[in-house]
Amino acid sequence: MTTTTDRPRWVKSSYSSNGGDCIEWAPSHVSATGIVPVRDSKRPSGPVLMVSTNAFAGLISLARSANL
Repeated sequence: MTTTTDRPRWVKSSYSSNGGDCIEWAPSHVSATGIVPVRDSKRPSGPVLMVSTNAFAGLISLARSANL
């Protein structure tokens, strides 16, 4: 696995502007490591969940299929 010391460049969900509960992820970190960092957009200094690309794809699929 490749590691990086660069700070992740966080990208907000397109739903963040509606005031809902949203997440951010760091696509540049995924490119460098294959691991997807995910955090709460309202708590940028809070914990970061590190998941595999398969797990992230499953999370996105679940979110798209749910009545949110």
